[in-house]
Amino acid sequence: MRKFLRHILAATILVAGSTHTVVAQNPPRLVVNIVVSSMGANDVEQYEDNFTSTGFRRLLYGGQRFTNATYDYMQTSTPVSLATLTTGAMPSIHGVVGERWFDYVDNSLITLIDDEQEHSVNYSSGTGNYSPRNLIAETLSDALARQSANSRIATIAVDPLSAIVMAGHSGEVYWMESVQTDWTTSSYYTETLPEWVAQYNEKDKNQDYSIKRWTALLPYDSYRNSQVSVIEGLQSKTNKQIVHVLDNELPKEMMDNIHYQMCYTPAGNSATLAFARELISKNEMGKDDVPDMINIVLDAPRMISSRFGPESVEYEDMIYRLDRDLEEFFTFLATQVKESRQLMVILTSDHGTSPSYNDPKRKSERFNVRQAEVITNAFIGSMHGNGEWVLGCIDHSMYLNHNLIIDKGLSLSDIQNDVATFVMQLRGVSQAITAQALRSSYFGGGYGRKIQNGYYARRSGDVVINLMPGWIDESEGVRSSSGSMYRYDSHVPLIIYGGNTKAVVRDEAFDMTSLAATEAYILGIAAPSAAEGNKTTIIYE
Repeated sequence: MRKFLRHILAATILVAGSTHTVVAQNPPRLVVNIVVSSMGANDVEQYEDNFTSTGFRRLLYGGQRFTNATYDYMQTSTPVSLATLTTGAMPSIHGVVGERWFDYVDNSLITLIDDEQEHSVNYSSGTGNYSPRNLIAETLSDALARQSANSRIATIAVDPLSAIVMAGHSGEVYWMESVQTDWTTSSYYTETLPEWVAQYNEKDKNQDYSIKRWTALLPYDSYRNSQVSVIEGLQSKTNKQIVHVLDNELPKEMMDNIHYQMCYTPAGNSATLAFARELISKNEMGKDDVPDMINIVLDAPRMISSRFGPESVEYEDMIYRLDRDLEEFFTFLATQVKESRQLMVILTSDHGTSPSYNDPKRKSERFNVRQAEVITNAFIGSMHGNGEWVLGCIDHSMYLNHNLIIDKGLSLSDIQNDVATFVMQLRGVSQAITAQALRSSYFGGGYGRKIQNGYYARRSGDVVINLMPGWIDESEGVRSSSGSMYRYDSHVPLIIYGGNTKAVVRDEAFDMTSLAATEAYILGIAAPSAAEGNKTTIIYE
């Protein structure tokens, strides 16, 4: 039956292009953007056999599914790709090159959302002082707020970085503070929490979803994966092997920590979607003729895949539990609009994730960032004298001390070239390109184009390093990570469901810079001001 449905859906695309003209539809009353962080492009299909009929499958067989959606740059990390999703621009334009970078003027380390001018609303500790002031490009939320003053706009995530980058400067923005794990925001957005949020926190609603003892949702034999770290009580009736990944066992006190559970168990997804239901209901989103929008970034999948690996039972179990959470969420959404065509759900991901470096079947090596910093600094020092030549290596960008180089009367471009040549000798390095080359040359294809698309001169490093396929940075407690140009990181799921769109499978290339412009068209507004991608033709019923 499943194969039959796929053939039918694939076939419909052949007639759809010739029988449908592209016309703007009435904007949906409620647009729901769901970003499942680190979800691979094929995860929905891979785990489909254990899904319910109205969770992921509702989107898979009822939505417009793009099978070749990709990010065309190297730095496929969460802040970079969320910024791309919501601005419609490459990192070279929107300026988000990572969570941190060095300021070349005073050598200080800058973090993307930290802002001492602001404070956490209702909480003095555990969450930090954040704002979107370092975001330079207009987001989809900003564009909608500017052009539709009565639209209700909200963004939520467990991680403040995800919430702020996805939202930009507009709308209600909430994340979980890290002590009580209550929902909070920044004084940049508002000085007081809405009364309903304060009451939600007082009732300790997030505790309802905590998982102090993680057991499998389904019988073990029904899982595809076999690597296990923390899930308890697994037994096989068919002698299926259980592979214990011992170096990822967690201290009991970590599982007793509520914030840890929100980040590293399916509890984070459940609590986030529950809060989303409450927010939509309290704000009466989708109830009038003005389009409303909510952005939901699910951070737990990224943290689970990073800690336990995409081959783990933990990751697979999270997917199945998320499927049930989405089933409940979609049922709720249907009650918020009068007609199904007035609701649109867009599901995608900020990136995929690498294979686990210590997969028993195919072990890989890791790149020692600290070692690279030390020996590169020593290399420059051997030619030009001792000093702090290397400020640091962040997200595979090597930052050099411009002030010291100038003080010594040296050529910055020469030092960059020397460093690029040197780091090419380090194990795990595939390519290295200097900032001078990225500024002065045009790379029309290959790895050079992807690195150039992610280069922003004011924030990117002096030498950008691309690792070999399968290599990740060495980091304690991390089995898998993103941030490469390879397909396991850059190829993501994308499904547009509802809004009177036709259910079809679309195999044409889809650059993820096009999503913001496409959504803007659907909403009946102009695309965000820095958007580079062109709107994609949506096939309607």
